[in-house]
Amino acid sequence: MKVALVHEFLTQYGGAERVLDAILEIWPDATIHTLIYDKKKMGRYYDKYKIKTSFLEKLPALPPAGYKWWLAFYPKAIESFKFDHYDLVLSDSSAFAKGAITKKPTRHICYMHTPTRYLWSVTKEYLRDAPIPGFIRPIMPPILNYLRKWDYKAAQRPDNIIANSQNVARRIKKFYNRDADEVIFPCVDTSRFEVSTSDKKYWLVVGRQEPYKRTDLAILAANKLNVNLLVAGGGTNIKKYTEIAGKNVKFTGRVEDKELAKLYENCIGLIFPQEEDAGITPLEAMAAGRPVIAYKKGGALETVIPGVTGEFFDNQDIDSLAGAMEKFNESKYDSEIIRNHASKYDKKLFKLKIFNYVLSKINN
Repeated sequence: MKVALVHEFLTQYGGAERVLDAILEIWPDATIHTLIYDKKKMGRYYDKYKIKTSFLEKLPALPPAGYKWWLAFYPKAIESFKFDHYDLVLSDSSAFAKGAITKKPTRHICYMHTPTRYLWSVTKEYLRDAPIPGFIRPIMPPILNYLRKWDYKAAQRPDNIIANSQNVARRIKKFYNRDADEVIFPCVDTSRFEVSTSDKKYWLVVGRQEPYKRTDLAILAANKLNVNLLVAGGGTNIKKYTEIAGKNVKFTGRVEDKELAKLYENCIGLIFPQEEDAGITPLEAMAAGRPVIAYKKGGALETVIPGVTGEFFDNQDIDSLAGAMEKFNESKYDSEIIRNHASKYDKKLFKLKIFNYVLSKINN
C-alpha cells in the first residue's frame, strides 16, 4: 500500500508532531507532504523521511508575521499536491491538511486535531493577538471570510474523519455539519516516564507559551500562594511572563524529552490552565504518576478523573485556580493508579487503533 501523509507545517515540534511520529512508525516509507519544512529546526526529527513541500517555501518569510504573510495562499498550496499514485492519503489537520484533493480510488482519511480555531472559535482573539501590522488589519476580515468558506468546503473532502476527542467530534458536527467516523485520542509514550519517590517541591506547566495556554494564571496563582512553579517550554509570551513572575517561578525554556520526563516525575502536579482540543501534557504527567489540576473544559474532561488522576478548577481565573491548588492534597493520590490510567492512551495502542481503522476502510 502506497501511503502519503499530509501535515500542515514542519516548523516547530509539539503535540501534532508527536501524533505524526506515531503514524510514521506505522508507515515509515510514507511521503510527508507539508506546506513548509524548516530543515534547520526540524531536520533532526524528519530528515530520514521523504518530504515534499509546497511553493510557499520559495516565498520570503518576512517579519513580523513570517510565512503568515501568505495566509491567503495556503489553500492553493495544499491543493497543489498530487496524490494520483497513492492508495491512501492520511492527513492530520488543525487547519489546511484536510483540504488535500484526492480522486478515486485513493482514500483520504483525516485525523482531525480541531476545526480551524481562528476561523470558527477564537477569531476575535486571533485578530487581537496575532502579529498583524496595522495596515493589514483592515483587509483581514474579508480574508478570514474567504478562508472560512474554503475551510468548510475542505472539511467535506476526506472520505473519513477521525476526531482526536469527543470534544472535537462535537465541534466537527457544529462547524462542518458532518459526523466524525471515529474518535481516537492522541497518545503518550509511557515508556519515556517512570514513577519517582522523591519529595515533590514544585508545580509544573509544560508547553509552548502562547496566549491561549493561559500560563499567566498559573504564574499569578503561584505568586499568590507563594509556591514554587516551573514553566517548561518556549514561546512568544515568555518575556511577558517573566515580567509578572515572582522569585518562586522559574523558566526552563525548551527542554529535551529526557529532561522533561524528569521534570514531570518530580513535580507536585501539572497545572493545565488552558482549554485544549484534547491535551497530551496531562497524559504525560499521568504517565509519570503525577496528578493534574486542569481547567474544567475541553479535552481534559476526557482524561482527568477527579480524586483519582487530578482535580478541576471551574473558572479560568486566578482565584479559582489558586483555590484548587490550596485544597490539593498530594497524599490522596496513588501514582501507580495514575500511571495505569495513562497506559490506556499508550502509543502502542494508538498505533494499533489507527492501523486497524485504516485497514478496515481500505479493505471496504
